[in-house]
Amino acid sequence: MSGLPWGAFAAGLGWAAAAALAVMLATFAIAVRKGVHRVVDVAWGLGFAAVAVVTCGTAAWAGEGDPVRQVLVAALTAVWGLRLAVHIGRRGRGHGEDPRYDAMLAKAPGNRNLYALRMVYLLQGALVWLVSLPVQAASYGSGPVTAAAWAGAAVWAVGLAFEAVGDAQLARFKADPAHKGRIMDRGLWSWTRHPNYFGDFLVWWGLFLIACDAGPAAAAVSVISPLVMTYLLIGGSGKRLLERHMADRPGWSGYAARTSGFFPRPPRRRA
Repeated sequence: MSGLPWGAFAAGLGWAAAAALAVMLATFAIAVRKGVHRVVDVAWGLGFAAVAVVTCGTAAWAGEGDPVRQVLVAALTAVWGLRLAVHIGRRGRGHGEDPRYDAMLAKAPGNRNLYALRMVYLLQGALVWLVSLPVQAASYGSGPVTAAAWAGAAVWAVGLAFEAVGDAQLARFKADPAHKGRIMDRGLWSWTRHPNYFGDFLVWWGLFLIACDAGPAAAAVSVISPLVMTYLLIGGSGKRLLERHMADRPGWSGYAARTSGFFPRPPRRRA
């Protein structure tokens, strides 16, 4: 395959891995000091932002890739990652440990913190590196920016809007004491049970389109990213686990019957 400067790209992969690792290790140190590992969820978005900025800088330093595409893909990724980090940080402020991490660490053999480092922080760092492959490949791909990149940016924008609007609608709903114990079924949440996850889905397929704009080699190297993200959102730690947790909530079965599980569509009428 041609179209990527393989030597410079391989070096860039190393710098991206170092950036993801640095974010996760710094977050681990903060978590140990605070005694709460839920802060790693904030590091998820920060890790992508760090990888995007470092990749843009190393590709430009090496004199590879198109500067417009480099800045475009880095800016989009950083905006998405920072927004997500701020949202999760605000949502978790003042709360104790996440029940998911409590359950995991209760079964930890040996030191709980070292187990968390291996099974949470380093694993998430590896996923950040893997999922960010379109950002890395797009930064090193040759050729000028074409309509494919702007189409990818448009898909990204729709995804970010879905995610941000869905998060804001849910936050307002939960802030009203009258809604305590009720299922959110308004706004975007009446079209899909997971507007935030659907938004993430579009964000990463949009970034993959920008990588495709950099040539067939960049597309081939990075197609694993949106596929992995799609699995995580639908069949992995996203939709599947959340719905298992929500299954016993009053009103859930009716909501699930009339609302799409992932891809948006108009809600069915109540029976």
